[in-house]
Amino acid sequence: MFSDVTLVPGPRPVGSARAGSTSALAAPPLSLRGRMASALLLASWLWLCAALAPRRAWPQDGKSAAADATSRGLAIAREADRRDAGWRSSVVDVRMTLTNAHGQTSERRLRSAMLEVPGDGDRTLVVFDEPADVKGSAVLTYSHGSGPDDQWLYLPAVKRVKRIASSNKAGPFMGSEFAFEDLASQEVEKYGYRFVGEDTLAGLPAFVVERDPVDARSGYTRQRVWYDQQHYRPLKIDYYDRKDALLKTLTYERYQAYGPFWRARAQLMVNHQAGKRTRVEFGEFRLDAGKTPAEFEVARLSGVR
Repeated sequence: MFSDVTLVPGPRPVGSARAGSTSALAAPPLSLRGRMASALLLASWLWLCAALAPRRAWPQDGKSAAADATSRGLAIAREADRRDAGWRSSVVDVRMTLTNAHGQTSERRLRSAMLEVPGDGDRTLVVFDEPADVKGSAVLTYSHGSGPDDQWLYLPAVKRVKRIASSNKAGPFMGSEFAFEDLASQEVEKYGYRFVGEDTLAGLPAFVVERDPVDARSGYTRQRVWYDQQHYRPLKIDYYDRKDALLKTLTYERYQAYGPFWRARAQLMVNHQAGKRTRVEFGEFRLDAGKTPAEFEVARLSGVR
């Protein structure tokens, strides 16, 4: 390839033959300076050839970029999940304030207990204490990494446990702006991921990741999540409905550290389409609370007090 490239020679020795003489065929060896100049010229030529070489086709570049975005989005979700593993069980008292489109409010008091399950998703039990018309109502959720979650609802008025069908999990949870599917733990396997970019939220540098629910019966086409870059805590989630229109935004507030784990002491869910909102405020979390699987059995749901 480089046979036609003329290299810069060193100075011709005195008395050497002119071009065309037979003695010109025996070229003198290059000086050190000449060899360095030749090497530099050759390196420059190689760089120029590489620079002028055709680039990869655009479709290949697009596929590579998409693969990179998927890989990075998944890595961020896995890191967030890794950092919040190992608390075993938790309990907390909750105050829920519902605000309708006219600004009228109502309040509910409830208790929440959670249990980590090795090799599967978390289990969550929510029991209402106030007001009187919902007192004793309870919702039990078995989250799963793969496959649909299992949920049961106990209503004291009818004195029976009802299994919540997967097709109904997009419905509102006890009149709030949270859906039943929002109660389930956000297992990594539930979504496909795409890294979107970086942003600053509440003064904190954040990763922005979009995730698409794997379950076709989800009420959402996609969710956009902001994770803070230092602790990988979720700061905000935008939820898009089945028409891919922005439906709700969940904001996490007042994070507090409990050992290596972080818990938001307040959450605000705003329904942009209905003009309603639900604010949830948490008491002191108690982690590694000593809860057992027996306390999360379906058979015990009607007897929860």
